[in-house]
Amino acid sequence: MKKACWLTALLLAGAVSSVSHANPERAGDFALLDHQGEFHQFSRYRHMDVIVVLSQANDCAAAASSVAQLRDLRSQWQDKEVAFLLLNSSDDVASIRQTVAEQNLDFPVLLDSSQMVAKTLKISKAGEVVVLDPARLTVLYRGPVHEHVGMTLTNALAGSVTETMVMNASGCDLEFTAPAIVADVPDYATEVAPIIVEACADCHREGGIGPFAMNSHLMLQGWSPMIREVMLTKRMPPMQIDENIGHFTNAGYLSDDNLKTLISWIDAGAPRGTAAEDPLTKVEFVDITAWQIGEPDYVVEMPVYEIPATGVLDYINVDVELPFNEDKWVRAVQFVPGAPDVLHHILTYVTAPQENFDGGEADQRSTARRFLEGYAPGKVEAMVFPEDTGVYIPAGHKLSMQYHFTPNGRATSDQTNLGLYFYDEKPKHENLTRSVSGRFTIPPHSVDHEVNAQYVFNEDVMVNGLRAHMHFRGKDMKFSAEYPDGTMEDLLSVPNYSYAWQPTYQLKEHKLLPAGTRVHVTGAFDNSAYNPANPDPDDTVTFGLQSWEEMFIGYWTYYQVDK
Repeated sequence: MKKACWLTALLLAGAVSSVSHANPERAGDFALLDHQGEFHQFSRYRHMDVIVVLSQANDCAAAASSVAQLRDLRSQWQDKEVAFLLLNSSDDVASIRQTVAEQNLDFPVLLDSSQMVAKTLKISKAGEVVVLDPARLTVLYRGPVHEHVGMTLTNALAGSVTETMVMNASGCDLEFTAPAIVADVPDYATEVAPIIVEACADCHREGGIGPFAMNSHLMLQGWSPMIREVMLTKRMPPMQIDENIGHFTNAGYLSDDNLKTLISWIDAGAPRGTAAEDPLTKVEFVDITAWQIGEPDYVVEMPVYEIPATGVLDYINVDVELPFNEDKWVRAVQFVPGAPDVLHHILTYVTAPQENFDGGEADQRSTARRFLEGYAPGKVEAMVFPEDTGVYIPAGHKLSMQYHFTPNGRATSDQTNLGLYFYDEKPKHENLTRSVSGRFTIPPHSVDHEVNAQYVFNEDVMVNGLRAHMHFRGKDMKFSAEYPDGTMEDLLSVPNYSYAWQPTYQLKEHKLLPAGTRVHVTGAFDNSAYNPANPDPDDTVTFGLQSWEEMFIGYWTYYQVDK
């Protein structure tokens, strides 16, 4: 009897909503942050069988009704490998968070402020549902919250879905802002090329660290499918952080308008346009072998290292004696890498004459050190310390440098030079870097193994930089301050950590932490097969220096505030 009623309901629904079937519709990969700053990537949901995404809008009553229906549906499937998410295509994050609180929305709400994910998934109405297969990156169902959603889930878990089911959805029309849906294709020469020059070309040039050069329209057009994917999954531009937490001078933000322009142009076939000249062929780049702020006061000439074509290389720790008979205060530094395509990083510390220093990571106590600066891929400009702050080199001290090379299939050699720029007079503050690290044992196949560390500053300090450090299994890291009055403030969130990009994020406005402030470093590792960078998901992972082992360190750069 129950089955007959269910079939009757389906027949009645079919009478008012047209149903069609099509060949499996590919969705492509994408990634978004949710209203709590958590990172969600379609392809990283392969530990789930199905994802149900409902388009939600703050001021749409029909969408609110659909959310209630989705909640009922979730209760029926909560014991299965099915994820339920909301998608909001507004750029008003504060309003979204207010709606979440007022409507008690107990789903992750993905923030699609550029509207490009809604466009990619062909969502046009609030209250519309798409059912996605994360293994195949396909759409299984598109339409309203309907009995057909449950039927699609049943068939998907049974592995019997061979087509995309489409139903007409009712609800509030989404208000797409130009150029998310455009009548005119963005112009390559005047709209697209300037974005590439600003956001991409420094790395993607001949001899750069990017895997291909964006030096012409033809190159850009040829690579456009990959460019689209890495932008939608937030892999590029690198160094992207949660822009709703903190403000930094060197974060790799790409504005919503620029993202819309690039993807709209790619979706239109990446046309050349009518301009006589190709702007990308005329770009002149900064010479990465030149000193950016003039001739240094002293140049550290490093040894030549031979890098084989293949293999795993141990870290190289080397001490560099300095010829100074008097104290020095460093105001700026610049690395000029010899082989940037294989030089993964250099860390440089000021150390005492007899100090045996191995790079610092093996000492998991919270320690403050004179960290001069580091090099990582993409770092071509000089690092100038904040005004009236510098790194102190006492007379007779040396530099301890840690190298990490990663062979890339071609034997080469590296000789990296380090330029030091000194103050004429002692600055007001000494810049220090404190490591705050956590201990952990990551079990095999863990998707989200949480780790935390903390430290209490016993003096007033002014924080000017933050850096997250993990290895291949690193998933996310957040830096927070718990003030003496008990209030908490998030200072930096790296929701999609990448081992390839580990800059020190420079705060636009330095943050005063009064004595007694407890700083927290929280994060997670992904030791599952769904992490594409994971060397071996069967391993139980603990602390270690090599990349296939792990670290969990948050670096705080600061100076003590005089009372």
